[in-house]
Amino acid sequence: MSRPNPLPPGFLSVALGRIKPSPTIAVSQKARDLVAQGRDVIGLAAGEPDFPTPDNIKQAGLRAIDRNETRYTAVEGIPELRRAIADKFRRENRLDYAPSQTLVSPGGKAIIFNAFMATLNPGDEVIIPAPYWVSYPDIVQLCGATPVIVETTPANGFRLSAAQLAQAITPRTKWLMVNAPSNPTGAAYTQAHLAELAQVLLDHPHVWVLTDDMYEHILFDGFRFATMAEVEPKLHARTLTMNGCSKAYSMTGWRIGYCAGPEPLIRAMSAIQSQSTTMATSVSQWAAVEALSGPQDFIPVRAASFARRRDLVVSMLNQARGLNCPRPEGAFYVYPSCAGTIGRVAPSGRRIENDEAFATELLEAEGVAVVHGAAFGLSPYFRISYATSEQVLTEACTRIQRFCASLT
Repeated sequence: MSRPNPLPPGFLSVALGRIKPSPTIAVSQKARDLVAQGRDVIGLAAGEPDFPTPDNIKQAGLRAIDRNETRYTAVEGIPELRRAIADKFRRENRLDYAPSQTLVSPGGKAIIFNAFMATLNPGDEVIIPAPYWVSYPDIVQLCGATPVIVETTPANGFRLSAAQLAQAITPRTKWLMVNAPSNPTGAAYTQAHLAELAQVLLDHPHVWVLTDDMYEHILFDGFRFATMAEVEPKLHARTLTMNGCSKAYSMTGWRIGYCAGPEPLIRAMSAIQSQSTTMATSVSQWAAVEALSGPQDFIPVRAASFARRRDLVVSMLNQARGLNCPRPEGAFYVYPSCAGTIGRVAPSGRRIENDEAFATELLEAEGVAVVHGAAFGLSPYFRISYATSEQVLTEACTRIQRFCASLT
């Protein structure tokens, strides 16, 4: 039997100590491990649509393979995809970008990483509204900068207010992160709300904006999507608009993120990417050309399905004792409060002290995997992804109701 071979003291980098593994990935892996052990587990942690990649997109990938489009591409992406991205921004967002102002990366996370690595220095600050996607603060800290967390509340729809933004800005602020519809809350920003934030930013010309628009096409009840550079053209020159193919086109595993912004920033991000991942996968890029340029009629159909799932989950969770679940405007997540369960005792005999304990006890007692709110920077809440079938969601919510009823 081999013995563990510990690393020598000081071998690991100081930067590694500033980050932690992704909690959402950790919960999903724990659920998979339990299933492998024979446990009946419903995983509601992963933010991944259960719909398949549309056939026309898959066929575009296969045709690229048949054409032997399997070699290195330009770091920034193939010209055809960069043109498709520019066309998409012009067609859907009324944003005018040249192909040279676009960048393709292996996933949206790589876009954020490249942007922050290219611009952040020790002492710089990035304003991040909470709850936030789990990777934002860690990427900032990995770059040696400081995340400035601004907590939002259900009372304001989990949206950052203009007053909060103004108070958070300092001479060291370099970026504001805006993610809408939001992961984990599903909160979206109206044009009017973004205009209020823009007015604050116009008074602080040293602050740039990174908009994570990954869930742009998953909106409900007639909510109209808007993005910062569209709402306030004066911010166009200091906004990086990011999006990707993962959610709207069910292409999570294809790993295509993209962005557009000022050309000098794009060149700097490209330099970072050239020394890390080099490029996005060639075959995936050709599939993404078809995704952005081909038929879009399936998108509202899938969004309507997500809306039905949202309504089911919100209704059932609000019937669970101790839970309160707001109704989100978009994405495929709910972010219910579990404040009413804190201090109660689970079937295991352990007291629920916080939202992490709630999630742990729920998984142990009923086999439902959710992500605790502390991972997203705001407690006591938890996140559920409803990107799965109504049958599975009904069973999961029934188990959650049963667990909540069992608390004493």
